[in-house]
Amino acid sequence: MNHQESFIHYLKYEKRTSSHTSVAYENDINQFVRFGNELIGGFELIRTDRKMVREWVVSLMEKKLSPRTVRRKVSSLQAFFRYLMKMELMEANPVHDIPLPKIRKKLPYFVEEKSLHHLLDDGFFSHDYPGERDKMVIALLYGTGIRLSELMNLRTNDVDLNQFQIKVTGKRNKQRIIPFSRSLKPETESYLQLRNESFPDSGDYLLLTDKGEPAYSKLIYRIVKEYLTKVTSLEKKSPHILRHTFATHLLNKGADLNAVKELLGHANLGATEIYTHTTFEKLHNIYQQAHPRG
Repeated sequence: MNHQESFIHYLKYEKRTSSHTSVAYENDINQFVRFGNELIGGFELIRTDRKMVREWVVSLMEKKLSPRTVRRKVSSLQAFFRYLMKMELMEANPVHDIPLPKIRKKLPYFVEEKSLHHLLDDGFFSHDYPGERDKMVIALLYGTGIRLSELMNLRTNDVDLNQFQIKVTGKRNKQRIIPFSRSLKPETESYLQLRNESFPDSGDYLLLTDKGEPAYSKLIYRIVKEYLTKVTSLEKKSPHILRHTFATHLLNKGADLNAVKELLGHANLGATEIYTHTTFEKLHNIYQQAHPRG
């Protein structure tokens, strides 16, 4: 069993990685071996140095591979050399601190403010239970920025209509309090009354199916897609788009970045900063249109 085979065996039977992941590692390492053999005949992996790894990265980029693909291949190689170090077959990892191409962050999609006002204010929802429920879904996702999983786990007693806030249980069971607008109070009261009249013995989940059972993710996706299709041409129409929209609209109105971070339940500010790119673009466009020398 050579070093590559030993590493793949280690991944499969000790690290318990999936067969798909193991195959990807194997292919990446074999590709590097072929590259090494093209450079020097009789190439041995344990003789790899930083110069060869850098040359391999350059060759991958010259093949027009995406930065994400290049980084994944280098990560496979780095894991392999860590294994060889663990086996005391190498003293240092030649992949350590190798410069890698940067992955350009995708700017978050969001729905225009006037489109959501149009959807929520201009009679798109019926006044029966499904219609009131659907409106509640859109209003809560946009009005609070909560995640899909957080929305589905909301209980009726998590909504405090007197304090205009909801209690949300997020990732790692971390709870946070999110305020909501006063305009959402009458809609929530109306929904709760209809919910309790329609399904008096349905338990305490806030959102229910048409049969009074707890709402599920596919239902929420279907609701969001159906109604966003009426007001936006965005290709993506998911609950997460409304979370993006919540954050973007707050920042466009001058909200503090740290405050938005807390509302979204992000663990660090870096996850929230992506929304500043969108707001900066908007400011730039305003400048170009409005400044005499723009």
